[in-house]
Amino acid sequence: MAYLGTGRADTALDEVKVALKENGSYAPAHHLAGLAYMMLGENAKADESFRYALSGAPGDPDFNNSYGWFLCLHGRAQEAFPHFDRAARNPYYRYQTRPYTNAGLCHVRLRNDVAAEAQFARALEVDPSNGDALYQIAAINYRRGEFRTAYEQLARLHQQRESSAASTWLGLRTARKLGEYNAQASYTEQLRQRFGNSVEYSLLLRGKFDE
Repeated sequence: MAYLGTGRADTALDEVKVALKENGSYAPAHHLAGLAYMMLGENAKADESFRYALSGAPGDPDFNNSYGWFLCLHGRAQEAFPHFDRAARNPYYRYQTRPYTNAGLCHVRLRNDVAAEAQFARALEVDPSNGDALYQIAAINYRRGEFRTAYEQLARLHQQRESSAASTWLGLRTARKLGEYNAQASYTEQLRQRFGNSVEYSLLLRGKFDE
């Protein structure tokens, strides 16, 4: 897991194979193999590994959350949602906010903002500091034209954690819609100084505020 966390999926996979030689039915090793294969783009092997892990521990919330996200990324959203739900309903899951957030992101990919917002709201109920969910709700409100609400949610987000290129760009565009010119100038400067190589800064330079 430590190797995987530093992006060394190939090394993680080598270690997993050693573990599976000792115990070929060890579900956590198959789960980790799935994550490694997913990172390496070997999707058929990732799918097989996730399914093997779940066959040994069908209720494991980590396994369900990981497989759900894999399915979502590969155009199988309707298969993904039951796995997110199974993970979120486990009362002993330490990271219960994750499957709600991932389900929300999956709905965003399907352009279903109503369903996405409901999932992000659940994620925030479990963990009010979930910045990813808060950002996504702000983005939904921006798309709806609820600019003041989005603006306030982004202010809350940036009080909780350091801004990203995406949240800075959304803040800039929201301030622009509201005529909050001081805030717009501040966001512009942040984007220039901190995220000068980002896609968002490139969009700013080209005046593509609605893309």
